[in-house]
Amino acid sequence: MKRKPGDNPEKPKPSAYNKALGMLARREHSRRELRQKLDRSGYAGEEAGEALDRLGEQHYQDDDRFADVLIRSRTAQGYGPMRLRAELKSHGLSDARIRSLLDAIDVDWAAAAAAQLRRRYGGKGAPDPAERARRAQFLLRRGFPAATVRDVTHADVDDAADETL
Repeated sequence: MKRKPGDNPEKPKPSAYNKALGMLARREHSRRELRQKLDRSGYAGEEAGEALDRLGEQHYQDDDRFADVLIRSRTAQGYGPMRLRAELKSHGLSDARIRSLLDAIDVDWAAAAAAQLRRRYGGKGAPDPAERARRAQFLLRRGFPAATVRDVTHADVDDAADETL
């Protein structure tokens, strides 16, 4: 059997609890994410489940705290609510919980989308419809709703029309 780098045959494997606690010491993880990592590391389902229950009881692992950190981080990175919703869903949070978390944050999504456009394309408006479409696709990929994207990408067209009057 070929050994992987870092494997020490004399070193005992840490318990699932200690392994998960070590992961949580580095950053927040969702319960689902920790479970998947423990499963990949070869821990038995029952041992992993008990470890996660214990971590939850001790408030070392909390899906709400994880979601709050993720939302703040992704919002600061310029991602929109659709992207946040999909990422939280992938971590096993319920739709109702995701909705309440997103409703609780105070973010002006239109201003955030406009800031992303300025960061990516500068302060100039889109010179033609094809460029406006590229900018709209950029915002859609970042997770902004279609209505917000339409408002933000057409705002420069409306501003230009107002200036010609």
